[in-house]
Amino acid sequence: MSDSGFPQNFLWGAATAAYQIEGSPLADGAGPSIWHRFAHTPGRIRNGDTGDIACDHYRRFREDIALLRELGLKAYRFSLSWSRIFPEGVGAANSKGLDFYERLVDELLAQGIEPMATLYHWDLPAALDDRGGWLNPDIARWFADYSSAVFRRLDGRVKLWVTLNEPWVVSDGGYLHGTLAPGHRSHFEAPRASHNLMRAHAASVAAYRAEGQHQIGLVVNLEPKYPATASAEDVAATARAEAHMNRQYLDAALLGKYPEELMEIYGEAWPAWKPAEVAALRVPIDFLGVNYYSRSVTRADASSWPLRASAVRQPHATHTELSWEVFPQGLQDALLWVKQRYGDLPLYVTENGAAFYDPPSAPAEGVQDPLRVAYLREHLRAIRGAIAKGCDVRGYFVWSLLDNLEWALGYAMRFGIVHVDFESQRRTPKASARFYSGVIATNGGSL
Repeated sequence: MSDSGFPQNFLWGAATAAYQIEGSPLADGAGPSIWHRFAHTPGRIRNGDTGDIACDHYRRFREDIALLRELGLKAYRFSLSWSRIFPEGVGAANSKGLDFYERLVDELLAQGIEPMATLYHWDLPAALDDRGGWLNPDIARWFADYSSAVFRRLDGRVKLWVTLNEPWVVSDGGYLHGTLAPGHRSHFEAPRASHNLMRAHAASVAAYRAEGQHQIGLVVNLEPKYPATASAEDVAATARAEAHMNRQYLDAALLGKYPEELMEIYGEAWPAWKPAEVAALRVPIDFLGVNYYSRSVTRADASSWPLRASAVRQPHATHTELSWEVFPQGLQDALLWVKQRYGDLPLYVTENGAAFYDPPSAPAEGVQDPLRVAYLREHLRAIRGAIAKGCDVRGYFVWSLLDNLEWALGYAMRFGIVHVDFESQRRTPKASARFYSGVIATNGGSL
């Protein structure tokens, strides 16, 4: 441990996702993903935006890696597009898709940057969605086969692997509320999609144990839940919300069980899983990735389907452009909760950042983003506090390296520490990038 409060070998990085930045979604033999299909369905994405060009990272990745090196970042978390590698989701691999990620990894290593590769960041091959997607039990085998092909090509150069990114978002947005691809809205589908996601995670880890030599983990988004009042109704609503978002996936992956509250939430839609089926979801992982953006202050709300709980906006607080409260203490609370409930897992903060307004074009004097600078500073201090209290946090990845396609919100929300002018594709590091670069150079000492 250094004097700064961070480990000497702490991984300071930035994160992105394939569909949000790559562009060229059908290039070189790639197949369409559910997000390509969703984006091209009228009314699904704000302003009709698509990922057809995005940040043009598919063609500009060397320029973006040069930015990583310029800023002094030690690591880069990216995701692979399943449909680039298997256009039909299964069958014959597309060598040009694998070649792209091989070039990306080789360039990262040439610049002294550690890659962390995420196998699934929401962009399921559309061909598999046509076969039921995450509702088809066969998807665990499909995902394991895809994983194995990637491991065989890249393991060794990539030493940190992630199976799934935020399974809660995949299920809640894609199958329960319909706001994200594939756009379903079903009380009955959501728990089945969640279960198959966790089966796929377990199958991918098993495939890695057979093929790989390094480390593999899972990434979840955690949002600590705090009751709005001490009333029994609010406390119970908070427990339901916390079980649905936070414990549903971690209890399955780390304890081999589901929270009891899920039966109450879903009622007749909750499947009668056999205990052995759920126990099989528990497989040893090498680390856990935690994505944190905000907390939720929760109250009972009978009109809110299906949780009967809703969030209460906090007055006198700073909120991001997405109306998320800036609450750094929640990150420390989340990390300490993981340690308390699940033991001393190695942890990475795999996403953390904020959308604040930035102009479409960078001014000549540069992009000043003081609210984002303050957000990063306070959240990094929260991580330092968690480390001081015994959490084994080994790295931090700011979300995001680049302004990008913010899923169904299109290009209206900017999370990047590097500004992207989407007309010219010009990259301009913001004040937050310079701030973060200084933090890295001192291993957190400048905080």
